[in-house]
Amino acid sequence: MTDRPLLFLDVDGTLLPFASAAGPMGDDANPLLAGLDAEHGRRLAALPCDLVWATTWMHDANEVLALRLGLPQLPVVDWPDDEDDDGRLHWKTRRLVKWAAGRRFAWVDDEITDADRTWVAANHRAPALLHRVDLRCGLTDADYQAVARWLNEEVR
Repeated sequence: MTDRPLLFLDVDGTLLPFASAAGPMGDDANPLLAGLDAEHGRRLAALPCDLVWATTWMHDANEVLALRLGLPQLPVVDWPDDEDDDGRLHWKTRRLVKWAAGRRFAWVDDEITDADRTWVAANHRAPALLHRVDLRCGLTDADYQAVARWLNEEVR
């Protein structure tokens, strides 16, 4: 088992900002793909962590996005059809903690709330960073800096 932290990576609103939804369709069925910046692949690969898709794209993230980003095939968190926390927690929260299995992790998503942070702090024994991304912009320099700073602090 590796000591490297995990980085759970959302797609819609994170790698594919919603502000780009008005972009041209081109050959892609998903208009958000026009907003995908291939530079994300290099920046994500440079982080000291193991990347994991944590998105409703599930395995399609490898088929559609990994190649465009220059990333290898990544592990994928599979979501159960019946995940529901009565609106208190994000529906991904419990599953990501279970998937991390005690490993340190960062999670970047546009839907993280303080309730998720509180629950993870109380229910996950390792350090975790839940970093909310502005869905209009997606991952920015400031987001990468915050995640890299946390990951590098956790390595020490």
